[in-house]
Amino acid sequence: MSLVAEHMSRDLLVVDSASTIGAAAREMASRNVGTVLVVDDGRLVGILTERDVLRAVAGGWDENEPVSARMTPNPETAESEDTTDHAATLMIHGGFRHLPIVDGQDIVGILSIRDLVRVALADAAPRGA
Repeated sequence: MSLVAEHMSRDLLVVDSASTIGAAAREMASRNVGTVLVVDDGRLVGILTERDVLRAVAGGWDENEPVSARMTPNPETAESEDTTDHAATLMIHGGFRHLPIVDGQDIVGILSIRDLVRVALADAAPRGA
């Protein structure tokens, strides 16, 4: 069985809750990522996704609004030693595409639906190959 630690990204985009949504969105775009982990005093307090940014824009956003106003507070997490099956179950039942990965209180990575698709297709060959 595949473990989350084998497939998660360790290159994290992290901001604090007082950061502006505009700055977070620009950083997401420049790094080509769909998620920002929101950390205060070394503790995960929220997650801001591209979906949250889209909702902010559609609602007539103020780019100087703090991330805390649009983030999902206290997001679900998984441990790095959890299985990818467990992580997939959390994500499907929770309706989200990004899952912060922790070891105890330490944030160590993030797992995306794209990562899980790669796991699922690892043994599949493309047509004609």
